[in-house]
Amino acid sequence: QVQLVESGGGLVQAGGSLRLSCAASGRTFRNYAMGWFRQAPGKEREFVAAINWSGGSTSYVDSVKGRFTISRDNAKNTMYLQMNSLTPEDTAVYYCAATAAWPSPRIYEYAYWGQGTQVTVSS
Repeated sequence: QVQLVESGGGLVQAGGSLRLSCAASGRTFRNYAMGWFRQAPGKEREFVAAINWSGGSTSYVDSVKGRFTISRDNAKNTMYLQMNSLTPEDTAVYYCAATAAWPSPRIYEYAYWGQGTQVTVSS
């Protein structure tokens, strides 16, 4: 079992920045690839970014490329999502997730999920 807890969400104006954190406990953090997903009201949960166990390989959905950066610190059992140049379209609940497989944009690949943190971007 891996327990995941997100933090760092909040209310920010368009153009602003936030950094989300995902703290992991339980099994060895570095054994898992990690991902960030988000779900806006009335919409399906969607992939945002993923990172492999070492942090050497990352991937992003096109809409956040150049604005968001995923990273991890295995010594701290923590993953991050730095979000810059935020727009109202980024408003959603953001979830972190862990998979024992390769990093993936597919929700079903992830066995462990956090409870989510709300990000609201005002115009």
